[in-house]
Amino acid sequence: MREAASKIVARDVLRVKLAEHKQHGRPIVFANGCFDALHVGHIRYLEGARREGDILLVGVNADSSVCNLKGSGRPVLNENARAQLVAALRCVDYVVLFAEPNVEALLEDLRPDVHAKGTDYTEDTVPERAVASRLGIRVAIVGDPKDHSTRELLDSIRKAPHA
Repeated sequence: MREAASKIVARDVLRVKLAEHKQHGRPIVFANGCFDALHVGHIRYLEGARREGDILLVGVNADSSVCNLKGSGRPVLNENARAQLVAALRCVDYVVLFAEPNVEALLEDLRPDVHAKGTDYTEDTVPERAVASRLGIRVAIVGDPKDHSTRELLDSIRKAPHA
């Protein structure tokens, strides 16, 4: 079993590794998210994504993009901590950090076979669906119903009585 930190890979190195997997006929699945305060919904999403292929690559939003997406006070954990938590999961093979507002550039650059999104999306609402379609990347909706959220988890922690 590889250490979590060794699964966090720069894009240029990742391109080489993914090409080797493709040469061996191993389907690559790409999933992404902020993963700020990892919770059970994240685990079920990533495990569902892994079932779509042999190699699971996870894009983790950089701190700047989390702040833009989620607002002030976020992320709670910095990008390196979030990447390492995701990389520590058994179902994850590689983690890459990205600062772009969406994953279109990563899809273009890394060319996975499958783009996995959570159940808060439908195939019609996936923001990168046009790019995925143009590149021949299958979109898969995976995970359990979206009844877990980091925002709700953080709110419950803030409201909990403190001793």
